[in-house]
Amino acid sequence: MAGGRNIIVTGASRGIGHATALRFHQEGWRVITVSRTPPPGQCPWSLGRSHILLDLSDLGNIVRCIEIMRGMLDGGELHGLVNNAGISPKGPGGSRLNSLNTDVEVWQSMYNTNFYAPLLLTRGFAAELSRGRGAVVNLTSIAGSRVHRFAGSAYATSKAALAALTREMAFDLAPLGIRVNAVAPGEIDTSILSPGTPEIVERDIPLHRLGTIGEVADLIWFLCSTQATYITGAEIPINGGQHV
Repeated sequence: MAGGRNIIVTGASRGIGHATALRFHQEGWRVITVSRTPPPGQCPWSLGRSHILLDLSDLGNIVRCIEIMRGMLDGGELHGLVNNAGISPKGPGGSRLNSLNTDVEVWQSMYNTNFYAPLLLTRGFAAELSRGRGAVVNLTSIAGSRVHRFAGSAYATSKAALAALTREMAFDLAPLGIRVNAVAPGEIDTSILSPGTPEIVERDIPLHRLGTIGEVADLIWFLCSTQATYITGAEIPINGGQHV
């Protein structure tokens, strides 16, 4: 058990975020979550009134989220922040949204969720993270470093920007005792996979399988644990070799 340890996980209603929240809850951490949809079933943290229902594509909601969560911490320490919330809209029939015809409003909404929310949340909780000698983990993507068959331009560039921000924050927050790293998933078995994913698995992934949300949650756990206290500013791929 890790009694008295607090973590915030965004986008925790499903997929990687939900698996991550469960992983830390099972390790005895107090988990505080936010998502735009309710968590499934009777999650322990939502029963304990540690869940906020907010859409982080609105900058005002991000500010509200910080204020509400700071009240939940009651001036205490924060030991982990997982910036997992992300959106990746698709075109008709799941088509890729390219840089020429995607509405600017879609770009802004995506950047608010995928880039500005991690920036503002990390800055907003810098004092609490410093008191807890905490770790920040940002969820980037393989799409941030190469053109992806399904991920659109706005999504890809927001994740590339988040990878750069991870390095910058690692440098800026190191004097406060805060580590900042990123995890860059490839094709992970979630409910939002595109129809052509099996072809990518067969053609582009040396391990010839999808990753699991549990495998990503385990990596996030490691980066927040005492086993990773000398790791900061890293972006770690978890993609079955898809990047090679």
